[in-house]
Formats: sequence, structure tokens, C-alpha cells
Amino acid sequence: MTDSNGTAKAGPGKMPRSSGAPKPGRSIPPPKPHAVKPAPGPAQQHPHPVVVPTVSDPSRWGRVDEDGTAWVKTPEGERQVGSWQAGDATEGLAHFGRRFDDLATEVALLEARLAAGADARKTKAAAVALVESLPTASVIGDIEGLARRLQVIAEHSEEAAAHAKEEKERARHEHTERKEALAAEAEKIAAESTQWKAAGDRLREILDEWKSIRGVDRKVDDALWKRYSKAREAFNRRRGAHFAELDRERAAAKTRKEELCVQAEELSGSTEWVATAGVFRDLLAEWKAAGRAPREADEALWRRFKSAQDVFFAARNAAVSERDAEFEQNAAAKEELLSAYAFIDPSADLEAARSALRELQGKWDTIGKVPRERMQDLEGKLRAIEKRVRDAADAQWRRTDPEAMARAAQFRERVAQFEEQAAKAQAAGNSRDAEKALEQAKQWREWAEAAEGAVSNR
Repeated sequence: MTDSNGTAKAGPGKMPRSSGAPKPGRSIPPPKPHAVKPAPGPAQQHPHPVVVPTVSDPSRWGRVDEDGTAWVKTPEGERQVGSWQAGDATEGLAHFGRRFDDLATEVALLEARLAAGADARKTKAAAVALVESLPTASVIGDIEGLARRLQVIAEHSEEAAAHAKEEKERARHEHTERKEALAAEAEKIAAESTQWKAAGDRLREILDEWKSIRGVDRKVDDALWKRYSKAREAFNRRRGAHFAELDRERAAAKTRKEELCVQAEELSGSTEWVATAGVFRDLLAEWKAAGRAPREADEALWRRFKSAQDVFFAARNAAVSERDAEFEQNAAAKEELLSAYAFIDPSADLEAARSALRELQGKWDTIGKVPRERMQDLEGKLRAIEKRVRDAADAQWRRTDPEAMARAAQFRERVAQFEEQAAKAQAAGNSRDAEKALEQAKQWREWAEAAEGAVSNR
């Protein structure tokens, strides 16, 4: 045990040892540094200081006499620091050296804490306390060096405290600005966004980030929180109103689509193919315009509507296929008919050609319709025969036109009249009237010849 003067004594019934001295044959374990609690708050997390335990050479800084008296060197001279009675002088010197190493480790820990940005006020207080204990410390080592280091710690603590205050203010300002930005973003989302899921996810992300930001002035933080909370509530109300309106719209769409299903089912058995297909197109347009019903109902209603539509169009397609087969047969029959009446030749016998054409036309109409893509070709062939007969009939009519023949005869009569007038005028010695009558007779003769020529050229 060690007394207040640093003297190491042996207890009753025990081998004399210094307090804290190692047992014979055991090595001296290094002192353990104290753990340092980091400064709170996310603005500036300080790492735990890593301090290597100090191991010095006590023989440079003091001695232990044979009688156990321990001395340390100071600028003022040697100072007695205690007495060692638990072993020889070498062990005593090591004991007081270890006590100095423990003290030096504490100083190193304070230096590390100051460098890591720990509480400067507490660091300074600990340094001052150590400085005050050095003149009476029962240690052997560079006490003066420790004093200088502690003085530096105390001096730099003020600077570190001021710097820490500046950092704290800067962090508070940055964190306040960040929360202001988050509140403003939440307000914008609440007022404008219609991307409900993405906006809701973003508001939750803002809340998570908000919780991680600390160090904002309490009053300011409360005001910003009220802004965010109000914005979130406004968004939730607006989103709720939107989905309530959407539910109403979907209910109305469900009702309308049920009505459309009933109409489609009533039409599914119709055989008015063209008109009913048009009605189905209109119903489909109304279906799309009705909007979406609730998902499961919408899918079931669509299957119902489409089933009715499919029934109608399947029947129509079957009828069309049957009709197309009939039209193909009609086309083949008309081809055969055209081949059978290929003998029609109006230039040989116009009346026989007319009679054969009438027979052909009657049989043609009786056969009925043909496929649309064959219609132009077949009708073109029939029109060609009709044109040949019609052209021949027109030509014959022009050749025997009684009106044209009558006009030519009238022109000849006028020629005779003017020639007679000319003869009478000549006989009367009126040459002038005779010439005039002859000129008119010549003109009418030309007209008569033209009319006769037109008839003969038909």
C-alpha cells in the first residue's frame, strides 16, 4: 500500500509491495486509455481518439535511493516524490515511471480529444486540473514537458471552443436551410403534384431525412415542422378527394358499361349485318368514353361485352363466307354465260343480235351478284357486247333517218324553184334577177348535196 507521500509499504502478513506494483515474475501491463464519448448530433460526429499508451525511461528523470526514497528532476532541482518499500530500487523506479506514463497517457488523451473536436470547455478544465496536480504528483518523468503540453491544451481549448461554436452555428444554418428547402418542396407537392404514388413516396422520404437532421433552433424547427406537417395533410386531403371522385367516376362507368352489355347482348342475334355492325362500333366508342370501372368489375364487364360482340360477328362472318361461296358460283355461271353468247354479231344480223342480247341480259340478272373483285371484269365484258349491238343499231338508224331524207328533198325543191325563177327573169330580160336566183339555187343545191351525203355516209 502507498501512503499520501507516495511511500510504498507492505501490509501485515504480506510480502512488502508498492501499491500497483507487479508481482514477481510478471510483466508490467500497459495502462488502458479511457474511452472518449463523441460529441452528440449529426452535424459533426467526432471519431474516438486513438491514443498509444506512453512508455518512458524514468531513469532520465529521477532515481530511487537504496533506502527507497524516490526523486524526480525539475528545473528547480530534485523533488522527493515518495518512498519505495516493496522491492529493490530498480523496481521502485519502474513503479514511479509507470505512474508518470499513466499521467502522460491522460495528457495524450486530452490532446486527442481536443484535436477530434470534443467539448473544449471540459477538455480545458481537465488540463488545468492536471497542471495543478503536477507539483505534488508522485511520478518520475518529464513533468515539465507534461506541463508545457497541458498549457498548450488549455490555450488551444479557447480557440477550439470558438471554432466549435462557429462550426455549430454553420451546421445549424445549413440544417435550417435544408429543412426550409424540404418544407418548401413538401408545400409544392401538396399544391401541384398529381403523381399520387410518387408524391406520397417523396413525402415519406422527406420525413425520413427530416428526422436525421438535428441541431436546428427549437423554435425555428417547430415552425418548419408545422409547415411540413400542414403540407402533408393538405396533400393527403387532396389525394383523398381525388380518389373519392375517382371511385364515383368508376361507379358511374360500371353502371354505364352494364347498360352497354345489355344492349350488346340484345344485338348479338341480329342478322342485319351492316346496320348492326355499325351499332356495335358505336357501342364500342361509348365503352371507351365511359372510362374505367373498378378493376375486377371492368374486366368481367369487358368479357361480357366482347362475348356478345363475338357472337354477332362470328355469325356475320359465317354468313359472309356462305355468301362469298355463292358469289363465286355466280361469277363462274356468268363466265359460262358470256362464253355461250360469244356468237352475237350485230354486223351480220342486227335483229338476231338484239334478240340474243336480251336473252343474255335476262339470264345475267337472274344469276345474281358476284364477288366485288370480279364485278368490274364481268360487267365490263357484258357492257362491251351491249355497246357493239347499240353502235350497230345507231348506225342503221342514221342511214334510214326519214327526217334527214325529207330535209334533203326540201333542199332539192328549193333548188328547182330558184332555177325556175332565174329562167323567167332571163326570159323577161332581167339579167340581174336571173343571176341572183341562180346564186340562191346554187346555195340550196350545196345544202341538198350535204344533206344527202350525210344520210348516205351513215
